[in-house]
Amino acid sequence: MILTIPHLDLKQIAESGQCFRWKKAEADIVCDSYDAYKSDRDDIQYDTYVIPSYGPQQRDFGPLIIRCIDREKDEFELSCDDVDWNGHWADYLDMDTDYEDVRNRIMGSEDEHAIESYRLGSGIRILKQDTWEMIITFLISQNNNIRRITGSVEEICKRHSDTSSRKDDGSADMIKASCPYFPRPEEFDIRILNDRSLGLGYRAPYIENAVKVFKESDSLLDELAHMSYEEAYDALVGFTGIGPKVANCICLFGLHHIEAFPIDTHVKQLLQTYYPKGFPYEKYEGMAGIVQQYLFYYELKNRTKLRTGQ
Repeated sequence: MILTIPHLDLKQIAESGQCFRWKKAEADIVCDSYDAYKSDRDDIQYDTYVIPSYGPQQRDFGPLIIRCIDREKDEFELSCDDVDWNGHWADYLDMDTDYEDVRNRIMGSEDEHAIESYRLGSGIRILKQDTWEMIITFLISQNNNIRRITGSVEEICKRHSDTSSRKDDGSADMIKASCPYFPRPEEFDIRILNDRSLGLGYRAPYIENAVKVFKESDSLLDELAHMSYEEAYDALVGFTGIGPKVANCICLFGLHHIEAFPIDTHVKQLLQTYYPKGFPYEKYEGMAGIVQQYLFYYELKNRTKLRTGQ
């Protein structure tokens, strides 16, 4: 299916530090309403990504292959039908948030750095990801970088999925089949946490504790989902290994409290540099977390430029 989705840049989201299981696909993968397949067309230019299904119903939906086909018109080609789009993927891509209003508020804010950051990363949306997956992911994220976080999350998924018999021949079907599921609390094998190849280090006991707590309480995830931002934050910082930054990341990316404003080392430094008198939260009431993503992405891109000299 083909849809117009404004304020969406797949590459920006993939590199924004909020999702760690997206895969960039080959440029010659194209989509229709029910599937994706290789094409011999030579006019395919834009980014294509494979997004694994997520959440308690993840096995009811195949991965989404999505490709930008016209940046000027904000047109995307997706490997799903209307039922799966409306029942799963539209919510995930946060189609209910008015990103045009977000744009207008930032551009009218007189906040020069926020405006500059928005111009660089205006295609970033706050994905509505699975709370449980975000709890484990952001426990892993502590004192870590995107590459290592991605590797650890991917390995956890592989350890809980049977991929040994799959032969990757480069086809679209194989790309879709190669997306392992993220284990639910009741499926999580805590024995793997001591394997150093996962790169978890001191975080392993925090993850083990979270698995045990959420496995013992079937209703806890649902309770978090119905809490206000303040209630959810207070509940999360009560867990072993979850401090303010991780709690805010879970609130923002796993519970979609878009007022949450995670502060890690990078954000702390940019606040000191660009907002020495304090960040103007009042200008972005109810959407500070979205602005944080633009600021964070800008910082990541600048650091990459300084490191590579490009």
